[in-house]
Amino acid sequence: MSMSTTNNEACKMFDAILYQYVKWTNDASFGGIEGCLSKIKSADPEFVLGHVIANGLDLIGTGRSPLIDKELQMNLKTMSDLAQKQTLTERESLHVAAVEAFARGNLLKACLLWEDILHNHPLDVLALKFAHDSYFYLGEQVAMRDSVARVLPYWTPKTPLSSYVRGMYSFGLLETNFYDQALQVASEALAVERTDAWSVHTIAHVHEMKADIEKGLSFMQQTENNWKSADMLACHNYWHWALYHIEKGEYEAALTLFDNYIAPSCSKSGSMLDMVDNSSLLYRLQMEGVDVGNRWKNLTPITKKHVDDHMLVFNDLHFLMSALGAEDNEMMGRLLETMEEIAKSPGENHQHSLLHHLGLPLSQALVQFHSGNCEKAVQLMYPIRYQIVDIGGSNAQRDVFSQVLIRAAMTSGSKSHQNLARCLLIERDAMRPNSPLTERLMRKAGAVHNMA
Repeated sequence: MSMSTTNNEACKMFDAILYQYVKWTNDASFGGIEGCLSKIKSADPEFVLGHVIANGLDLIGTGRSPLIDKELQMNLKTMSDLAQKQTLTERESLHVAAVEAFARGNLLKACLLWEDILHNHPLDVLALKFAHDSYFYLGEQVAMRDSVARVLPYWTPKTPLSSYVRGMYSFGLLETNFYDQALQVASEALAVERTDAWSVHTIAHVHEMKADIEKGLSFMQQTENNWKSADMLACHNYWHWALYHIEKGEYEAALTLFDNYIAPSCSKSGSMLDMVDNSSLLYRLQMEGVDVGNRWKNLTPITKKHVDDHMLVFNDLHFLMSALGAEDNEMMGRLLETMEEIAKSPGENHQHSLLHHLGLPLSQALVQFHSGNCEKAVQLMYPIRYQIVDIGGSNAQRDVFSQVLIRAAMTSGSKSHQNLARCLLIERDAMRPNSPLTERLMRKAGAVHNMA
């Protein structure tokens, strides 16, 4: 990539950040991503792509909101001002415009700009990875797959990071239900680089979606030493491991993984993915009737800091889970109040435009479910169940909402809702044959297997 700087150190650190971002890890030999960002700023404070990657990573991590974070606002302004003053290449200008669009909440526009770059520069891994992550937030599963498919032929085995790009492609295949192909591509990527935590992540998903629980457990155990040092994704891979145990009803094993890896990672990193994983896992365990003790109380001081962010509806819903789990009515009230306020005037912010018809009904459904008003929860959730994909996340992550709907329908006082629960369970069993969790729910719902 040609870059508008004459400083060799700044270019080296830019490449080092890219490598770490793609590999989901902070490399201590470089000083981690934060260390590299600091070195870029020192080497060339006016290096526009240095500002692009710094601001882009802040935004793509969704842990800092340009709505309320004054420092981030200033950083974005500095980037834009420098871009105006300098003569940049077309590619650099597009990168600036994409980050600006993302900061305004126009994620689709940002993706289109990154795609413009990739049409002419298919080896631009920054554009590829930013687009990949943003499509994930948009719930654009086909676009996430095809964005990588379009450039894959240019990534020859001799191209640095090519196996990681194949790993990205495997995840797009997975999310569009090409399970066998996803497994093959991810396995090929791991044959080149066994520490590729994202390809491990794809395979963990495949085993979960196919309910191959024993294969999943065996795979995670055998590969743990390969991916646990990928600190930005290790917690999430442990989360997948814990889901296998929940499927089997092995709750103590799931809690052990939570206590040993998932909760400590969140406390240390404060990353959004870790917060989501902590909230989701505790919520699933609680739905299974497991007493999670004080774990919610330990989590809410971390999630509470972000109730005013409103970067992603997906994040907001997981903050709500943590508030409900901890019985923190103040946090819950603040979260819902600000969501309602922002929903009134979303502007070009894509996520804010989802609040009225998705974010708020789902939030209200979780509140009603928590309070035992299951009939109301079903009324809120069922009409929008096929739209939930629009909040982003993976099929596995969004399954928590399917479980809420099924459980609410099962325990609703309405006979029609109880029949709905049986229908939803038949549907679930068809998509994930031999799922122990589905079997348990079926037994609770009644004699489903005897229905003609």
